Amino acid sequence: MRSRLLPLLIILMAGVLLALGFPLAVSMAAAEQQRAVVDRIDDTARFASLAQFVTSRPGVGSRGAAAVAQDAREKEQDERLNTLREELVRYHELYGIRAGVFFRNGEEMAAAPEGWRVPEEGEGAEAFAEALAGRRSHDPSQVWPWQRGRIAVASPVIRDGDVVAVVLTDSPTDQLRSRTLHAWLPLAAGEAAAMLLAVGAAFRLAGWVLRPVRILDKAAHDIATGQHKSRVAAAGGPPELRRLARSFNEMADHVEDVLEQQRAFVADASHQLRNPLSALLLRIELLGLELPEGSEEFASLQAEGKRLARVLDGLLGLALAEHSAADLRLTDVAGLAAERVAAWRPVADRAGIELRTNGNTAVTAWADPVALSSALDAVVDNALKFTPGGESVTVTVTPHGEQVTLVVADGGPGLAEDELERIGDRFWRSSRHQNVSGSGLGLSITRALLAAGGATISYAPHEPHGLRVTITLPRNAP
Repeated sequence: MRSRLLPLLIILMAGVLLALGFPLAVSMAAAEQQRAVVDRIDDTARFASLAQFVTSRPGVGSRGAAAVAQDAREKEQDERLNTLREELVRYHELYGIRAGVFFRNGEEMAAAPEGWRVPEEGEGAEAFAEALAGRRSHDPSQVWPWQRGRIAVASPVIRDGDVVAVVLTDSPTDQLRSRTLHAWLPLAAGEAAAMLLAVGAAFRLAGWVLRPVRILDKAAHDIATGQHKSRVAAAGGPPELRRLARSFNEMADHVEDVLEQQRAFVADASHQLRNPLSALLLRIELLGLELPEGSEEFASLQAEGKRLARVLDGLLGLALAEHSAADLRLTDVAGLAAERVAAWRPVADRAGIELRTNGNTAVTAWADPVALSSALDAVVDNALKFTPGGESVTVTVTPHGEQVTLVVADGGPGLAEDELERIGDRFWRSSRHQNVSGSGLGLSITRALLAAGGATISYAPHEPHGLRVTITLPRNAP
């Protein structure tokens, strides 16, 4: 959930920052270009005023553009025209901007660099045409730092209300693009800093929102694994999650009460039935003294009575295992496994089964020694029941990082995939193994004993045949 919430928050915050930063960047670029255009307008206005002095010489307006051009060629030393040309040349050398004054027909009055003419197309031609109409050229299109181009600005030279010439400037955009880029750098740095703050805020916000969810998930997992005392502290997070935490605690209390009543009922019923059953078995044995020796009916009745006694003992053991709290301590798992294997070896030898240990000889983990010993006894007993003579049962203890695994692998017939899903359920036994004595409660008791100490038990096929039971214990203190 965190991996889905964080990108959403980051994308939203990034969108807000871009929504604020993008218009500001556009405005800054437009302001830089507007400043450059205003400078060019001032320059063209100054050159236009100088050009007015050139066109105001006597007779210029009456003889027409061709006559004025001819007169300008004949009088190159004319002081006013020379001043205009010198200004344009100095302007071009200083700023690298092409500038010129052109008559209406496009002929040059003065230009720098020498030989520069009015462009036949593009923004320069459009600006010249607008100036001929008696108005300053429109603002050029926006130039961005990644674009190359030029800015053309034109102003009319008006004499007696008529446009007699046009001042045209054609500026490179290198400096403009550089200034725009430098103006954007502080903005980009601010956006990056704001984005980092936004990411940090998103992490904090996601943590604040998801912390109750994580606690709730952990408590639900603890309850699912048998730690029914787990609860959620309904003190942090949004109001909805605090209300959910309180509802979860109420539900957990109710579930615990129901389970406690169920355990108490099973324990009480098993305990209360044991005495009448013991008395009944005693009377059956006394009755058997008066029956002929080898009576099948009597043997069957006695076997069913003993089976019922084992079921009651199993129910009572399961109720006690689910109810009792684990006494966790640092336990030598390898030593305990070797001890239980030694205790069960005579049983294995009588059945012709090889029972051996494998793996590390000194491995510690946190467990309840009594519960782990009982669980291991149940698993080894189950393995010996279903393993035929001549096969082997191996108990292996191996450390894996923060966990220790205790594996019991037998050489029996094993279980099918659908049977592996049901193994450990109360009273469940495979239909293929109904002839083997047992109540179907041994592995259920084992799971309850292990769950109380934070351990788990799992089942898998053992190659080439048999069952592989894995008990996983924590190496660190819970």
